[in-house]
Amino acid sequence: MQTENHVSSLKTDLVKSCGTFCVLVGVTGSVAALKLPLLVSQLLQLPGVDVRVVTTEHAKHFYNPAEVPVRIYSEKDEWELWTQRSDPVLHIELRRWADLFVIAPLDANTLGKIANGICDNLLTCVVRAWDISRPFLFCPAMNTAMWQHPITAQQVSRLKEFGYVEIPCIAKKLVCGDEGKGAMAEVSTIVSVVKEYLQKPDESSQKT
Repeated sequence: MQTENHVSSLKTDLVKSCGTFCVLVGVTGSVAALKLPLLVSQLLQLPGVDVRVVTTEHAKHFYNPAEVPVRIYSEKDEWELWTQRSDPVLHIELRRWADLFVIAPLDANTLGKIANGICDNLLTCVVRAWDISRPFLFCPAMNTAMWQHPITAQQVSRLKEFGYVEIPCIAKKLVCGDEGKGAMAEVSTIVSVVKEYLQKPDESSQKT
């Protein structure tokens, strides 16, 4: 019965309303994940935008779910929702629902996974199933030393080869006390980029 309720809830939650632009926000294990409530709130202020969140387990350490005004999907949901062949597969349902996918922040670990095709959690499974004709934005966030490592540039370039759009990180004093590049782009910048796709829906499938 509990599984049936979960499936029913999923079908209701991921129903697309006519004229709605559906934004899926991915959040990974960087301290910048603490900005998730602000990011979601500002995205919801855009006319016609609906938002859902997909989180990694480590990202949960940095934000309070009670402060996020939309449903958050995690690894647990993927497995609780599926018990038999007729049940929906969550990462596919999320992929179908979303018109745009933005990962903010994208930590070094998940960057490496995506660049190499690894899909070992709900978020990376959505990425692997993503329709690359739809906008996919990523916002790197990591320590300066990690950002400056040669493999990071290679992995970012690989994502761009897929047609994914980078919202570049910025230089500032990081939480660890270091100063330099690696901080996630400002929330206002991320929202502005999403807004560009919202204002030009006919071009969104081409801006990859």
